Amino acid sequence: MAFGHIRYEIQAPIASVILNRPRQRNAQSRQLLEEMDQALTLATDDEDVKVIVVYGEGDHFSAGHDLGSDDERHDQERRPYPEGVRGRFIRSRDLYVDYSLRWRDIPKPTIAAVNGYCIFGGWIVASSMDMIFAASDAMFLGTNFQYFSVPWDLHPRKAKELLFESRFIDAREAARLELVNRVYSPSDLLRETMVYASRIAENDSFQLRMIKMAINQQQDVQGYKTHIDSAHAYHLLSTMGESDPGFALKQPEGRRRPMVEKALANYRRFHSTDLTDKNYKGGSA
Repeated sequence: MAFGHIRYEIQAPIASVILNRPRQRNAQSRQLLEEMDQALTLATDDEDVKVIVVYGEGDHFSAGHDLGSDDERHDQERRPYPEGVRGRFIRSRDLYVDYSLRWRDIPKPTIAAVNGYCIFGGWIVASSMDMIFAASDAMFLGTNFQYFSVPWDLHPRKAKELLFESRFIDAREAARLELVNRVYSPSDLLRETMVYASRIAENDSFQLRMIKMAINQQQDVQGYKTHIDSAHAYHLLSTMGESDPGFALKQPEGRRRPMVEKALANYRRFHSTDLTDKNYKGGSA
């Protein structure tokens, strides 16, 4: 199967699904997410594949949702969703909730190898994998997004602290908060991820599947999927509220969400480096 926005590679027993829009910081277009789902289905159905690794080409895992690249704009013109709340709900549910829940329940171990930006939609994809290995340069930014896993990924009080302030957490803090399993240097991330994946692949696939199902079910008994469903409605209300006259944040110029702009401003206040790239022209979170 030919892909245009991802790469799919197999070095049995490991399959790699690679977000391949580095010029756009691997911003998630509709086509990219559709191709991801197709590739993950191929890996699931391939008996020679024991473990699946997801990572991004280039310097960043994913800067989030694509809010206006040429590819995304042309695709929306060619395949428009219904107008109004109905279309917004269908797109949001299909691309971010249903895909993520399906990827979470893939009957094989999955690992996200995260470097650079992991913003909003990037967090969604990483969180839907079983494990997250991070490069030391990884920067995570969560919010009340469509697949709202944050209060399951972090302690609820810590989730509130981070989201109320709208700030990035780096790889070391993410490890302390148990969002990520392991942290490696950027040059070692993929190699070490593949080494660990190879060790997993030595085990019996049926046993791994039963382990994964038992652990996922533990969350589901506590209400994981019910919460994801109900929180999606709050996400839609949040995004619609950004258009209210009393919305507290300034709408940023260009392709960036207000809370991302706020997080970047917070980072600049307390760090000497600037996370933004003035030469970047693609879609962003």
